[in-house]
Amino acid sequence: MPFAVYVLGLAVFAQGTSEFMLSGLVSSIAADLGVSLAAAGLLTSAFAVGMVLGAPLMALAGRTWPRRRALLFFLAVFVAVHIAGALTPSYGVLLATRFVGALANAGFWAVALTAAVSMVPDRLKGRATAVVVGGVTIACVVGVPAGAVLGERWGWRAAFWAVALVSLPAFAAILRSLPGGVRGDGEAAPVRNELRVRDELRVLTGPRLRPTLLTMALVQGATFCAFSYLEPLLTRESGLSSAWVPAALALFGAGAFLGVTVAGRYADRRATALVAYGMVALALGWSALALTAGRPVAVLVLIPLLGLLAFGTGTALITRLLGQATGAPTLAGASATAAFNLGAAVGPWAGGLALDAGLGHRAPVWVSAALMGLALVVAGARRAAVAVSGVRVTE
Repeated sequence: MPFAVYVLGLAVFAQGTSEFMLSGLVSSIAADLGVSLAAAGLLTSAFAVGMVLGAPLMALAGRTWPRRRALLFFLAVFVAVHIAGALTPSYGVLLATRFVGALANAGFWAVALTAAVSMVPDRLKGRATAVVVGGVTIACVVGVPAGAVLGERWGWRAAFWAVALVSLPAFAAILRSLPGGVRGDGEAAPVRNELRVRDELRVLTGPRLRPTLLTMALVQGATFCAFSYLEPLLTRESGLSSAWVPAALALFGAGAFLGVTVAGRYADRRATALVAYGMVALALGWSALALTAGRPVAVLVLIPLLGLLAFGTGTALITRLLGQATGAPTLAGASATAAFNLGAAVGPWAGGLALDAGLGHRAPVWVSAALMGLALVVAGARRAAVAVSGVRVTE
């Protein structure tokens, strides 16, 4: 595996810490800025909306740049908005910085995924994808719990400063290690595409890819819905003290890391099986968490298992999508990023609606179970359509 692929994973670690760390900070942000828990949860949705909109837009805007230049630019903007977020006393400004930071993160993700798989042979594309996505899972294991500890001791702003500082070594590593050219061979050629943008869009919006993109969005919606409100679930339903929150987040991240590792090893050969079994298990797992939320031991056992299933299934879905979207070399990574984060936007929003409706702190977890049920319906409808058409499913 080229070292440059691991460098991309390092940068994604810093960005993944930012994307997920609010799950351990929503109560302190809400109290400090004088807003509700649901409003604090919308900071995660704002980030996800920026990712959805930014993935295709930033991929198109940067398609004529050398990949290294594009990645450095996106990472520099990401650092700048986190400094602004750490300094602002305004909820509105913080919301805006989350959105702009997400645009930069989306551009980085779109370029990084495409760059990683372009540097390896076909047999290693799943592993390259897993290395990049693995940066997010390591963030869950280390970065997110560390952010929760910083927030507990020195306030939520300390976590924002930490993300900015951690991003600087990633910036230096990309500058020194990543090839500048489109082929990842060290040339400084700009990124160019032989296909026109509308041809790529035709591939991505075709009947083969639409169900996969929608399934990705629903799976991630379920993950982010429950995860965004994990801290109040633990402290107000399970009866655990706030000191347990970093440990629970680390358990989720450890499971996520294991899930990405397993998916990276087997997704190239058995993506469909991994997705199918993972989705069924997630539907059951989120339901089990909602039912047992008042039992601390059961919750602490389920959290790493759900992390494994969520990120293992998500990685397999990304691998399958990138394999299906070979006719869209510029926008394949962007579409995966957009689908991933469409779910990340809808999930916390839906969970917030359930909380505001007075349905209790278990309600977001039940919403996650419902989203997984809908994902199974979409996936089942796709397979039924394929069976009717007489086309064999091979991916």
